[in-house]
Amino acid sequence: MTTRDATQLVLVNLGTPLEPTAAAVREFLDEFLSDPAVVDWPRWIWQPVLRGIVLRKRPARVAEQYESIWSAGGSPLRVETEAIVAGVRERSGGRFHASAAYRYGEPSLDTVMRRLARESTGPVIVCPLFPQRTDATTGTAFRRAREAAARGGIADRLVERLMQPDDPGYVRAMAAQWHHALREAGRDVQHLVVSFHGIPVRYDRREGGTYVRDCEATTRAFLKAIDWPRERATLAYQSKFGPEPWLKPATADLLEELPLRGVRNVAVITPGFLTDGLETIEEIGIRGQESFLEAGGEHFIRVGSVAAEPAFLDAVAALAAD
Repeated sequence: MTTRDATQLVLVNLGTPLEPTAAAVREFLDEFLSDPAVVDWPRWIWQPVLRGIVLRKRPARVAEQYESIWSAGGSPLRVETEAIVAGVRERSGGRFHASAAYRYGEPSLDTVMRRLARESTGPVIVCPLFPQRTDATTGTAFRRAREAAARGGIADRLVERLMQPDDPGYVRAMAAQWHHALREAGRDVQHLVVSFHGIPVRYDRREGGTYVRDCEATTRAFLKAIDWPRERATLAYQSKFGPEPWLKPATADLLEELPLRGVRNVAVITPGFLTDGLETIEEIGIRGQESFLEAGGEHFIRVGSVAAEPAFLDAVAALAAD
């Protein structure tokens, strides 16, 4: 098999601003919040709100949040996505090549598909880095991949793959991160919060409850892997945006309520985020921790993403090797 004939694995993550500035965040949010899969209100209603209110007020505040988590290598999401790609490449044994693409931002799926149209004649496997299925993540990633492949003339080579929400390698990687976090903290945990990105209740109903079922499947598999009692864990949803009802319980509310129930030591894991970023480091690790401690909690542990955990990298590589 020649290099041009090799299978191409494209790992699709959400995306990130290029830098922690209001201008860069505004550009990113414009693309992200203009996707009908993310906000499905009629354009004639939503676009004036987006441009007249959201993109005027939100970018400066969000840029400050990004600034608080930005690393020497740049956005944590981009750094960890690239680490995943590098780790998967090492496991390929020359059987396939791996690349990163972002649903919002660069390198976009269009950019990657154009490159593969020039450089490759082999199958192109697209795998979104979202094990829990919903149109706002896996759905929009696959649609954009199909459109980009069609524009690049390689639609006939496109293969779609999804990691299962209870994939054994994914679950082992979460368990490894859990044990690492506990060793580093050096203390026991009274309660575990398993926090996923939320979606509007209306979206989940429209999709037949697929997202909630996938989140529950991940939670069950993870609790079994770490031998954790179900009564000492709560599945919750974070990152609410907009006025309509979202899935509950809300992680932010839960972290304020737990100390009132006598919980002084809590751990939070975020299985839906395979790489750390604003929603994990800042929303959970900074604001979530502050809320818990101010409500009377004493010790807060944030469990990191699976990112470049060997078991997770093996599971991703298996999607291309299958």
